[in-house]
Amino acid sequence: MSVRTVTDRASFVLAENPGIMTLDGTNTWILREPGATRSVVVDPGPSDDAHLQAVLAAAGEVGLVLFTHRHLDHTEALDRLVELTGAPARSIDPEFSRGAEPLTDGETIDVDGLSIEVLATPGHTTDSTCFLLGAEASLLSGDTILGRGTTVIAHPDGVLGPYLDSLAHVRELVEEGLVERILPGHGPVIESPAEVVDFYLEHRAERLDQVRAAVEAGATTAREVVETVYRDVDESLWGAAELSVSAQLDHLRA
Repeated sequence: MSVRTVTDRASFVLAENPGIMTLDGTNTWILREPGATRSVVVDPGPSDDAHLQAVLAAAGEVGLVLFTHRHLDHTEALDRLVELTGAPARSIDPEFSRGAEPLTDGETIDVDGLSIEVLATPGHTTDSTCFLLGAEASLLSGDTILGRGTTVIAHPDGVLGPYLDSLAHVRELVEEGLVERILPGHGPVIESPAEVVDFYLEHRAERLDQVRAAVEAGATTAREVVETVYRDVDESLWGAAELSVSAQLDHLRA
């Protein structure tokens, strides 16, 4: 495992946990202001000793641990990392802040000159959070926006309405010039954020229309909708699709 430098402030170590939901694996991000001693680790990743040691080697002195959402492929190594470094871990969900002060939407964190703005972006999960490095217009998106493909609305924790609002918020930041690249939790870095966010919004609208049509044609369960709408998709992805369809059905009922 090796650290991959993306910008002056951001690098990542790729966890060896590739899969249908994780793509190439989890990107554990290491953030540090140029010239500073302490770093911030975002999404510690799976409980894998080789990965954790690679992260520690790249991070040096860790001043803070953050994570974009509670799923284990992002947080399984959290407690061990905190134990080894003594750094506080913070989350927008008080239950997962490990005793530290919970994050708040719009809050700005400073670690040795590194400025990180907290953006609540619920949808994939209720606690999904993005982190904005304003000095270089980079947005750490977790699973809200992936480097390849589209994300799953992890029903029942994930909810479609808030997810669409979160995407719209990110799109506004792109339009304002505040986001010029996206650093995702899985997959490659996104250098054309407007194009990708627009694709996400269009994809969700198209899927919602397809789900609506399937229901009107007689489908009554998420599985029945998946068998109609996703019939041209590999069946290995149907389980994940069923989660998103459940969220879409809830959205339509509401």
